[in-house]
Amino acid sequence: MKKTFLKSLGPGLLFAGAAIGVSHLVQSTRAGADYGFGLLWAIFFVHIFKYPFFQFGPRYATATGETLLEGYKKLGKGALIAYYILNLATMFSIQAALTIVTASLASYLFGFTNNLVIWSIIITGVCLIILLIGKYKLLDSLMKYIVLILTISTIIAVNIALFNNHKSFDFTQVFPKNTVEITFLIAFLGWMPAPLDVSIWHSIWSVEKNKTTLNKIQPKQAIFDFNIGYIGTLFLGVCFIMLGALVMYHSGETFSNKGTVFASQLINLYTNNLGEFSHVFIGIAAFTTMFSTSLTALDASPRAMAKTTDLLFKKNKHLNYWFWILFLSVGTYIILQFFLANMGFLVKIATILSFLTAPFFAILNYLLITGKHTPEEHRPNMGLKILSLFGILFLVSFSIWFLFSL
Repeated sequence: MKKTFLKSLGPGLLFAGAAIGVSHLVQSTRAGADYGFGLLWAIFFVHIFKYPFFQFGPRYATATGETLLEGYKKLGKGALIAYYILNLATMFSIQAALTIVTASLASYLFGFTNNLVIWSIIITGVCLIILLIGKYKLLDSLMKYIVLILTISTIIAVNIALFNNHKSFDFTQVFPKNTVEITFLIAFLGWMPAPLDVSIWHSIWSVEKNKTTLNKIQPKQAIFDFNIGYIGTLFLGVCFIMLGALVMYHSGETFSNKGTVFASQLINLYTNNLGEFSHVFIGIAAFTTMFSTSLTALDASPRAMAKTTDLLFKKNKHLNYWFWILFLSVGTYIILQFFLANMGFLVKIATILSFLTAPFFAILNYLLITGKHTPEEHRPNMGLKILSLFGILFLVSFSIWFLFSL
């Protein structure tokens, strides 16, 4: 039973690997550095209100044997076309933001070269090799170790920070008021714990997981697996806010938008405050975080686009997974040429776009999971439906508030 349980874990950890990245390492650390513990309310609220829509991915996949994309088509071809256009418009900026942060950390930690384009090519190449050799099965197995290393490293770093802290804690919560602060909050919420279209990725991974196991994974088992990954993203999000608050808050340090400078500031500031011995923990936690996110995103977006293309244009066999993965890699490289010197701006664009598109995915997921296309016994209970409606209200309200505050 224990062996079966361990083997069933996978999509939930892939979700965690995709989620724990820029949102945690960059945005959560900035939140702690700029506001102390003042934005803890935001991280808890966004996890609560986004929870149903992420959970509906594995719930629908294991209940029907289909991905959310096939469900969207059943809701109407227009919904699938809208997703196709949205994903095509955002996937390059998302992958570029992930890659540039990963490349910045690699450049600082390994010192092979300071050229972030070369590092981006190396990182993308390594990811392609991993996906080419092992496909889903290797990604599934590898992510268990990556998330474990990340969690242990981060916990050690937080404990060191707590041990060395001699200041009193201030848990006064802060609500941003001016345009700059509101923009940061929306960017923070956009990828915390992840963009909502990751629910589609999760449904794809769940279907792929069932192809690699003899015993079909049941919805309750899939939801439990998801909950482990989701709680993990919340826990580590709080950890990164704590690190930013304990080490960087009121330090007088201003973060640079340049990738290599930001990476050195991040790691050196920890090292200066926690001691040189902490360098290895911070370095491993930071790089592992970003590499795992870049890897899962490079796998998931092409899977989603290939599936959507197949559903919309059945006769087109050329626009497959490998076409989209190469197309995404080239597109990412082109975008990096324009935003190489301004990592912060690229991250801001990607995260804000993700938040503004979140209501679209939330509404589609809710309509699908509560409608006739989901078996009645697998539909959410009344409590989860009510939470979903509040979640949609939360996402729509904050999007409108942000747009009117510009």
